[in-house]
Amino acid sequence: MFDIAIIGAGPGGYTAADEAARRGKSVVLFERNLLGGTCLNRGCVPTKALLRSSKAYVEAINGNEYGIASSGVQLDFSAMHARKTKIVTSLRDGLTKLMKKDKVKLVEGEAQIVSANDASCTIVCGNMEYEARETVIATGSVPKSIPIPGIELPGVLTSDDILEGEGKDLSSLIIIGGGVIGVECAEIYTALGRQVTILEAMERILPPFDKEIAQRINMHLKKSNVKIETAARVAEITQQDDILCVRYCNKKGDEQQICARGVLIATGRTAETTGLFANNIHAKLERGALVCDDDGRSSLPHVWAIGDVRAGTTQLAHVAMAQARNVIRVICHEEQLMNEQLIPSCVYTSPEVASIGITEAEAKERGLLIRTAKVVTGSNAKCLIEGGDSGYLKLIAAKDNGRILGAQLVCPRATDLIGELTVAIAQDMTAAQLAAVIHPHPTVNELIAEAALQLI
Repeated sequence: MFDIAIIGAGPGGYTAADEAARRGKSVVLFERNLLGGTCLNRGCVPTKALLRSSKAYVEAINGNEYGIASSGVQLDFSAMHARKTKIVTSLRDGLTKLMKKDKVKLVEGEAQIVSANDASCTIVCGNMEYEARETVIATGSVPKSIPIPGIELPGVLTSDDILEGEGKDLSSLIIIGGGVIGVECAEIYTALGRQVTILEAMERILPPFDKEIAQRINMHLKKSNVKIETAARVAEITQQDDILCVRYCNKKGDEQQICARGVLIATGRTAETTGLFANNIHAKLERGALVCDDDGRSSLPHVWAIGDVRAGTTQLAHVAMAQARNVIRVICHEEQLMNEQLIPSCVYTSPEVASIGITEAEAKERGLLIRTAKVVTGSNAKCLIEGGDSGYLKLIAAKDNGRILGAQLVCPRATDLIGELTVAIAQDMTAAQLAAVIHPHPTVNELIAEAALQLI
């Protein structure tokens, strides 16, 4: 009998295992694929590694802008992916050592819950049965398929195909979906000189983000020769020899067709619960995801869920990790630590994008009285040194007391800066308190201080 069983060893699962083990709990951790889950092996980490390589390639080609004469720069696609694999392997090895140090029993294989009662859960993996007092489901998500003819054709890819192993070296790529995954993959391929087209069903790319952010990234991608069609309704995918063609209707309702060497389906991800429960186990689901209360309890006794598999959860690795810490604390009769209502969002394009809290439009919809401050990157020494497209940092503050309510960034290091602003909002800091902090010069962080000064 284990104290806690965890199914899925991605960021949520391995964080939960570490948190539980450090509290002296006996833990069994199941993983059917590789330790680290989607994020480490075929998601966040590989994407960012490839983005860094593609940026280095662009910088090498454009060395003259930095006073460096460069010629004969060549791309080695295989070497890019080899570097990515080296980073992933190194991090995975570190996790393996951590699990051993924590004395977590790691079991490889497909785990299935075959019994769940008021006393414990029974889990089958391979030919073995495991019993645990508490079970945490952290099986994550898989790429979402869309019901269009031709989706199963060879050359129609998911993000897993693009990011795993040696990737796909394609001279042209059509990306169906202009969310974070689609935009970041477009950034990689266009930087390498490939022809890229994004087909997005919504009125703009990056639909969850502030409209101005979407416009900025739209301009950046088009400047990088990415063709973008919004309000595009895909009808079918067909194959002509080794070329794939996508037929769609544009925003005017006109039928169009575009062809490429590959098609990437980047229409989001869906909770992975396939084979998770035996036929006699009936958990409450919502669109395939586990319905849970605010503490993470599912409808089954002593069964919890964290990350992408939990209904209503923002599908981000750092959210899964936060939920893991909260769930283990609740299981151990402690108060929750993490604020799951305040979630920073990031896009690793160039320039980077990050946001936290409410936008100006959301504040107006709620009828909130606010003040805003916007600082452009052209006024910041470090941003000019770093180069890249123009951008900005915007702060949203309450009009009456100056409390910071939100922030949107399109600038170098945005994904690093957002942490400071998340802390500011979480701690109910005011613009005056932010402005009172000395920020070093020259840094991109000075954008925060300058915007805060405008609000007081």
